[in-house]
Amino acid sequence: MQEPTEAAILATLRAWVETESPTRHAAGVNRVADLAEGQLRAIGAAIERRPGRDGMGDLLLARLPGERDGPGLLLLGHMDTVHPVGTLAGPLPFRVEDGRAYGPGIYDMKAGNVMALAALEHLHARGERPLLPVTVMLIPDEELGSPTTRAAIEAEARRHAAALVFEPSGEGGKLTVARHGIARWRLRARGRSAHAGAYHADGISAVRIMAQAVLALEGLTDHARNFCVNIGTIAGGTHENMVPAECSAICYALVPTAREAQELEQAVAALPVEAEPGLGRPPYGKTPAIQAMFDHAAHLAAGSAFPVAGERVAGGGSDGNFTGALGVPTLDGLGAIGAGPHTLEEHILTACLVPRTRLIAGLLRTLNPP
Repeated sequence: MQEPTEAAILATLRAWVETESPTRHAAGVNRVADLAEGQLRAIGAAIERRPGRDGMGDLLLARLPGERDGPGLLLLGHMDTVHPVGTLAGPLPFRVEDGRAYGPGIYDMKAGNVMALAALEHLHARGERPLLPVTVMLIPDEELGSPTTRAAIEAEARRHAAALVFEPSGEGGKLTVARHGIARWRLRARGRSAHAGAYHADGISAVRIMAQAVLALEGLTDHARNFCVNIGTIAGGTHENMVPAECSAICYALVPTAREAQELEQAVAALPVEAEPGLGRPPYGKTPAIQAMFDHAAHLAAGSAFPVAGERVAGGGSDGNFTGALGVPTLDGLGAIGAGPHTLEEHILTACLVPRTRLIAGLLRTLNPP
């Protein structure tokens, strides 16, 4: 790809989108990995493919040398989507209408992956290398919180100077310079059963204990701080004429900084319930190094058809949470411009494909994090 074209990028993207890959469909995720591996081998990348575990697809790594040695750039993307197999043949077929391309996972985040690889192909076709060594890391289980790959992501991040994440751009083309964290807790209250009529005084209601816990936890919510605590599911008791002996619930919280994460943890520890942490993502904030990366990207995109629309702090999680929380400079949201992630209206703006690919290629050629 001497010069990236919308038609060429869109043709590759169509092949990716028409390979359905919901997280728990390992065979589909692996077929996407096959597509990526073929493209990366064709430009001389050294491939490492780690077999999936716990029912997940494979983890794909590809390494390319740079003009300079030393710690390089980690390019992060995920191959899995939330759309079940059959979505393509049913409510969300691949189609291009009025400057928009639709399809399952096209915005989150197959277009970002395809553009990142197109940028590498563009440099290769021109006989150029990235300034720094590049590792492409494609994740099979991000939509579940990366349960089988988090350790690998963090290990790779520690070996790199910076991370570029090709999750979709938000709010019309903004790049992500920080992300709120996500905390989950599985809660269980235990009481003592008794006949609810004849021996009610002998019982201890686990539902009542949990209800008090719900009020305590949701009372932490502070919208001014973007600190949101939600009890999303709750279940308890076996019969209306029994004092319930058990009750369970799941707490999901948006924690903008480590302060809120600690506040929630302390509140959970003070409750008279059993608590077990679930899958989560740590928050990370903008640093001077991230600001410098953002400014560099904005400068490269200035004057293009899709200049950088600004910066944002994102509420949704990504694998960039893991790299940013380690202190590795992380610039996220470098993927496509569009809307409707995780919905049947998921789409991208086709006109952004070439400008964003050129921006990525420019970053690969010039980015040299401090």
